[in-house]
Amino acid sequence: MGRIVLDHVSKHFGELQVLKDICLEIEDGEFVFFVGPSGCGKSTLLRSITGLEDITSGQVLIDGEDVSDLPPSERGLAMVFQSYALFPHITVRDNIAFGLKIAKIPKAEIDAKVAEAARILSLEELLDRKPAALSGGQRQRVAIGRAIVRDPKAFLFDEPLSNLDAALRVQMRVELIGLRKSLQTTMVYVTHDQIEAMTMADRIAVLNAGQVEQYDTPLELYDHPENLFVATFIGSPKMNILDIEGHDPSTLNLAGGQVLDLPGSPGFQEQRPACLGIRPEHMTCSKNTGLWEGEVVLEEQLGSDAFLYVDVPGLSRFTVRGVGQRGIREGDKVHVTPDTEHCHVFDRDGRRIETVDRAADVDA
Repeated sequence: MGRIVLDHVSKHFGELQVLKDICLEIEDGEFVFFVGPSGCGKSTLLRSITGLEDITSGQVLIDGEDVSDLPPSERGLAMVFQSYALFPHITVRDNIAFGLKIAKIPKAEIDAKVAEAARILSLEELLDRKPAALSGGQRQRVAIGRAIVRDPKAFLFDEPLSNLDAALRVQMRVELIGLRKSLQTTMVYVTHDQIEAMTMADRIAVLNAGQVEQYDTPLELYDHPENLFVATFIGSPKMNILDIEGHDPSTLNLAGGQVLDLPGSPGFQEQRPACLGIRPEHMTCSKNTGLWEGEVVLEEQLGSDAFLYVDVPGLSRFTVRGVGQRGIREGDKVHVTPDTEHCHVFDRDGRRIETVDRAADVDA
């Protein structure tokens, strides 16, 4: 079992409040990510779960037990840090077994646990090496192995892949997904890397200034952000944002006298729209026809994708994603058109205004 509940958790460092009344439920076996900008409190929240930070108020419950006042060693959790923290003078085998030896576990049981962890992590041939003879990815697997042998209720990861190069990060993501499936244990993971979160998480908590802005599945966060912060934080390149200067029941008046009709009759009667969001992949770019005319001021070719930055006079600079786009270059005059079925509208407080179609889907 490894169900974790954060019940109105707050944390102060002196006068500074870094966690603000956080309520989250992490179900047994879930893979949950904490993401947010630097200084938002995600690592502090993780450390509060483990007991490495004392909370100021609220409760941390693990499998229904209040562990808020228990030391880290009594919470039944295992943590993997950004730093591998391996002992350089002993072998991989002894590094993995170190905690069990300190706990005076019988040698036969230690050997069995180390062998099983080595099998899961494909470390069998490395057990007699020392950390200096390992790659970065192998060292991180050893650190994970040291956590596995403790048979914890949950694993907590604090940016464990940050020290790896791009290729190793991709490899380790695949290995962590496989590890999660084989262990079927609760995992909580802090990262600044959206790709890690979007590809591995069951649910993601998006934090900002010590608060949870939204807690949902990766695709729900991407497709239906609850507010402007989540909309602009999730997604790379970020969402295009336009100010709204006025509106009719289903028509938005934008800067420069531009007008945009939206389907679904968004509920503008009670909520006043303030800005419009359009993701780069929900805009098309053409040399021939389109809604808004502009000039390509920058072109980023990634092979499979091209990101075009288009200045539309009086309106905005748009980021447009073209799949396999090769025919448009920097300096070209183009037309850009938004897909109005995928536009996002936010009010003056940054809250999402649901369209009638979306609201019907939610009610259903």
